[in-house]
Amino acid sequence: MAIPTRLPGSPAPGPSSAPGAQITGVAVRLEGVVKRFGDAEVGRRVARFVAADERGQVTAVAGIDLEVRDGEFFSMLGPSGSGKTTTLRMIAGFELPTEGRILLQGVDVTTVPPFDRDVNTVFQDYALFPHMTVGDNVGYGLVVRKVPNAERATRVRDALRMVRLEGYERRRPSQLSGGQRQRVALARALVNRPRVLLLDEPLGALDLKLREEMQIELKAIQQQVGITFIYVTHDQEEALTMSDRLAVFNNGRIEQVGAPAEVYEHPATPFVAGFVGTSNLLRGDVAERVLGTRGTFTIRPEKIHLAAPDTPVGADEAAASGVIRGVVYLGPDTRYIVTLDAGAELVVTQQNLATTSTEALAQQGKAVRLVWKRQHQLPIADAT
Repeated sequence: MAIPTRLPGSPAPGPSSAPGAQITGVAVRLEGVVKRFGDAEVGRRVARFVAADERGQVTAVAGIDLEVRDGEFFSMLGPSGSGKTTTLRMIAGFELPTEGRILLQGVDVTTVPPFDRDVNTVFQDYALFPHMTVGDNVGYGLVVRKVPNAERATRVRDALRMVRLEGYERRRPSQLSGGQRQRVALARALVNRPRVLLLDEPLGALDLKLREEMQIELKAIQQQVGITFIYVTHDQEEALTMSDRLAVFNNGRIEQVGAPAEVYEHPATPFVAGFVGTSNLLRGDVAERVLGTRGTFTIRPEKIHLAAPDTPVGADEAAASGVIRGVVYLGPDTRYIVTLDAGAELVVTQQNLATTSTEALAQQGKAVRLVWKRQHQLPIADAT
């Protein structure tokens, strides 16, 4: 897919489009940000996931510090009620922090209204005006800002070309597919040339195949225009696919910030290990029996090899004996659930290089030895 040249007047491409470039600027900074809700309707929305305190208040965001760099694709990842969407809404100005500060490009905008912040937001439902054409939808913000007609027409054409919808100016939203409507919403945000684009689960309403296609497309557009994208999602694969860096949210706090490979390969907490992909945890007595040391360790399922019970183990390897209690055939690979003699249960994922579904399912009930490299058993800190 070829992405056109960036919109005139938009920032120069950020580090994503220039591998190895240094990131020096900070687009968004959050300092000690807290958000508590009372008994208002919006508070009840959050209270579905977070318990209220003795005063009837719900703490949706429990004091976070965060920096998002200029020109990066940054994702906020976490389950429902973890605080990610509330944090995005505070950056946009739709919610005001109870405590703390929010800075955009070094300027304190904590109490600045949304329309005076140099950001735009793309929502999951796209929020397109059904009675307007595509061109009028994209250009609506320019009309509000009283941009002259000739310049407005040029900028609308440029924005639609950017999202590969040139020639669609006269169509109505009802005449478009879900993916096309998503791109119209993106063009409407880009046409205003914001310094920061906020995206609140914009692909959530799309089917799996289209969602995967749009992940690649969104990342390509972000690299080309050079605008900072802050993306909210609960989909781990989505965050790993698109992000330069990501923050993992849990119970209103950030548990880890880092590049996708760093967060996946070196999770900082048991929550991160379990939420970002599938992970196995060996704890306490089980860890001592299997690994010879106490503590909490994580091992990714794809790092473990299924072997015969009498398979010898190398000096740089660890092993555990057990029985296959479950088999899930997934096409490209098979997931095995193994109950260890030491008392825990581990998940093992193996590629189906030659295995058929019949062969995989026939493994259930067999005694096996699980073998992995010691470098892949990572100690992690238990949550306090």
